[in-house]
Amino acid sequence: MKLAVTAQGKDLDAALDPRFGRCQYFIIIDLDAGEHEAVVNKYSTEAGGAGVQCAQLLADYGIDVLVTGKVGPKAARALEEAGIEVYTMASGTVREATEAYREGKLAKA
Repeated sequence: MKLAVTAQGKDLDAALDPRFGRCQYFIIIDLDAGEHEAVVNKYSTEAGGAGVQCAQLLADYGIDVLVTGKVGPKAARALEEAGIEVYTMASGTVREATEAYREGKLAKA
């Protein structure tokens, strides 16, 4: 299972970025393999449609679950169509978000 967390930095101790389409990075975590990688959000400075493009990016990476702060309606629809479940978390680190997801402590968007 692959989890993506919106982040302000490149590692597991980076702060969660509450802005889905405008986040700096996506930290992609393979929960089965215990591996992770940082992916730069190349759409963060787009004039419009960043969230929808980010949803496609995550779909291309085979993401199953996204943890972020807030997702706009168009991006939410694109994520749903891609089969990506969205959970919300207001603050914390990528590591904390991952653990909260594993422990079932996050609210589904």
